[in-house]
Amino acid sequence: MGNDFLEHSLGSLTTTAGTDLGAQTAVAPEVVKRARQRIDVDKLYEAVLAGDRTQIARAVTLLESSAPAHRVLAQELLVRLLPHSGKALRVGLTGVPGVGKSTTIETLGMKLIREGHRVAVLAIDPSSTKTRGSILGDKTRMAKLSAEDNAFIRPSPSAGTLGGVAKATRESMVVFEAAGYDVIIVETVGVGQSEVAVSQMVDVFCFLALAGAGDQLQGIKKGVLEMAEIVAINKADGPNLKPAKRAARELAAAMRMVRSENELWHPPTITMSAVEHEGIDEFWGHVMEHHKVMQDSGQFEERRREQQVGWMWSMVHETLLQRLNTNLNVVETQKRVEHQLRQGEITATLAAQEVLAAFDAVSEP
Repeated sequence: MGNDFLEHSLGSLTTTAGTDLGAQTAVAPEVVKRARQRIDVDKLYEAVLAGDRTQIARAVTLLESSAPAHRVLAQELLVRLLPHSGKALRVGLTGVPGVGKSTTIETLGMKLIREGHRVAVLAIDPSSTKTRGSILGDKTRMAKLSAEDNAFIRPSPSAGTLGGVAKATRESMVVFEAAGYDVIIVETVGVGQSEVAVSQMVDVFCFLALAGAGDQLQGIKKGVLEMAEIVAINKADGPNLKPAKRAARELAAAMRMVRSENELWHPPTITMSAVEHEGIDEFWGHVMEHHKVMQDSGQFEERRREQQVGWMWSMVHETLLQRLNTNLNVVETQKRVEHQLRQGEITATLAAQEVLAAFDAVSEP
């Protein structure tokens, strides 16, 4: 990729310093230069393409960094890796805690590796509210898979983003695809709206459920069933087998109610036991069948294009929120209007308008 394109793509990120901290939109070139002395993007790029596991981990760490200079280098790396990405099958997996997502991923991952695939797992961890770090420790939950040379497990802290979805998940996919991983599995924390965000970045979205889990799941099911392309009742073994089959029938009926009959793909509902390795072949068979149907209809590429547009707007919203939170004029206004709100001297609507006016006053040329 030419230098002109690279400079054009990154030009808005590096400009001469001199803007107010509150209007922080760019990074001074000297700051980027110092960061470049520590991080050689050229070597990182070559190492990722060569499949160097240590450097792949460093690349993802760079993507996850919130340091402004690191963000510049991360985007430079991504621009160069993009032509080498896009060839992997991206699978989203969600379900409530305890449904067996990690066991399913490990069993599925080991099967795929035996068949010659290279598997990357992006496991979105809930962040610690104190350290902002990852707290689940996925490698301990997928010990066999993490020991495989053709597997790479990356637990990423969500850092408080909407739905627990890690900020750099999409960008990490680019790195893994460029490194030659042909199956990427994204595991969500299984709560809130993370399912929505993950469904918008994968090729097939799978929902794991349990038999007899109770009414507490109904609120999750209603939303997820509208997005799910494969539904699997896990832990269907021993005394749980009959309840699992009954739950599969009930969910299949529910799917018919929330999904249109005119849809190109009719989501299957199956039972499986990841621990007993039962139903995993059938599960993956449906994933591949869905992939073929989407490709044959032309919807696969269209979905990828729409996801790129969605990615852009997600970054726009995130960047605007970051600039709002670091705007000195906004911070000063925030203290005043919050005091007025607590005293009942102003309405929430007027307070919001004052905050936005303070932001616009600095943002305007």
